[in-house]
Amino acid sequence: MAEVIRMPKMSDTMVEGVIANWLKKEGDVIKSGDIIAEVETDKATMELENYEDGTLLYIGVKVGEAVPVDGIIAIVGTPGEDYSSLLADAPAAAVAAVEASPAPAVATTPAAPTVDLSSIPAKAVRMPKMSDTMVEGVIAKWLKQVGDVVKSGDIIAEVETDKATMELENYEDGTILYIGAKEGEGVIVDGIIMVVGEPGTDFQPLLQQVAAPVASVPAAPVAVATSAPVKEAPKVAESKAASSGIQADAKGGIIKASPLAKALAKEKNINLNWLQGTGDGGRITKSDVENYQPNAGGSTGNFISGEESFEDIPNSQMRKTIARRLSESKFSAPEFYLTMEINMDKAMEARVSMNEVLPVKISFNDMVIKAVALSLVKHPKVNSYWMEDRIRVNKHVHIGMAVAVEDGLLVPVIRFASEKSIAQISAEAKELGGKAKNKQLQPKDWEGNTFTVSNLGMFGIDQFTSIINSPESCILAVGGIKETVGVKNGQFYATNIMKLTLTCDHRVVDGATGAAFLLTLKQYLEDPIKMFI
Repeated sequence: MAEVIRMPKMSDTMVEGVIANWLKKEGDVIKSGDIIAEVETDKATMELENYEDGTLLYIGVKVGEAVPVDGIIAIVGTPGEDYSSLLADAPAAAVAAVEASPAPAVATTPAAPTVDLSSIPAKAVRMPKMSDTMVEGVIAKWLKQVGDVVKSGDIIAEVETDKATMELENYEDGTILYIGAKEGEGVIVDGIIMVVGEPGTDFQPLLQQVAAPVASVPAAPVAVATSAPVKEAPKVAESKAASSGIQADAKGGIIKASPLAKALAKEKNINLNWLQGTGDGGRITKSDVENYQPNAGGSTGNFISGEESFEDIPNSQMRKTIARRLSESKFSAPEFYLTMEINMDKAMEARVSMNEVLPVKISFNDMVIKAVALSLVKHPKVNSYWMEDRIRVNKHVHIGMAVAVEDGLLVPVIRFASEKSIAQISAEAKELGGKAKNKQLQPKDWEGNTFTVSNLGMFGIDQFTSIINSPESCILAVGGIKETVGVKNGQFYATNIMKLTLTCDHRVVDGATGAAFLLTLKQYLEDPIKMFI
């Protein structure tokens, strides 16, 4: 699916940028991290880094032309892809962004009338928008510290977005005077991260000046709903304490622990409440975690005997995005559900035969993905997007494969699945699943799905329903294979049944359309030879 590249805000006072030089041209294949252009801001000429993988389909700005911050400058996608709808939607979004951006300045400029900010030899560095759905980033690791001299182009931190952990590039030259977020803390898009300038500079007016705009950034109702809890005073205090190795105990006091002990406890799934620190002032050390005995001190598992207790776990960026997107889907799409039983006897026999001759081991999930891909070709309406003012019927099949990870759920994508052999699908599914669990997925791995398959059969779940992955119109929930008793001509026999449930957006897919898709899918799975003819 094509993605828009917009003009980033490269300095605190930048309102537009001029394309000084294009380093890539239409038709070039680019990847995340490539420098695609040089941009002249109000401060300097800087390199523009790309965050999307694909082919440069469209360049909307010529050398020497100016683009407002957040204005469209290019489109990246798959060769031959129709991106006209993105251009049609872009002007309104750009205009809205330009019109909205001066508002905070008007509201906050009078708040600090006594200070000329332009005379302060320091600049605020803000959190950039690193993905299309990002509303805030968590500082995973600082690579620089207060007092370090940095220059434009230096990598200063690693930031956890809702999609991946990415490197944060600096655009200001000078000395780091202030760091506003500790490791593990979240910063909303355009929020202040640090201040760079001349040593000894009084940078407090910058912090006061940016406070109001930063707080008002999440203007979208959904973003406010998911971000607001992070702004509550108790939550912020808790986050800061945790990042410095201090956690609240069950009685409302604090637990002091070294960062290494904290990391090791998390790795071993040990609650710091269970430990008695031997360090200075009762601080928990690495050896305290290593020497912990599960039943010491009367603790039983995760519970404290005879004592009311709880543990607050801050939401990760992934969990926040899952909540936001699924809420959008659940409360906006009129869903209905269709369930069908599949006789898997022949599929089980076919899998045994395939695994005897193919170079990779075929799973039942691989067979489902292959059958779904072929069924979508025959029922393209199920392979569609709801786009508010139109329905986009996709002419390609990209299957999203829901994968459970520690922090939530990721959906890596098997592209052009209808054109791939089952061995190719199996190999790709294993590779993507491994990347997802190791947090190695890149934007190209999770973008563009036209249909999603969610399988809980391996957990012993017979049947369930899934929430549609917007803007898709359907999602398939796959249950486990269960041996049961069948009846034929009055005779009982043992057979194997799998239940599939299709969740449909009624705005796009009617009951008969969904049923026809499931019937085709049933035919492929109950007689797998049809998938290979």
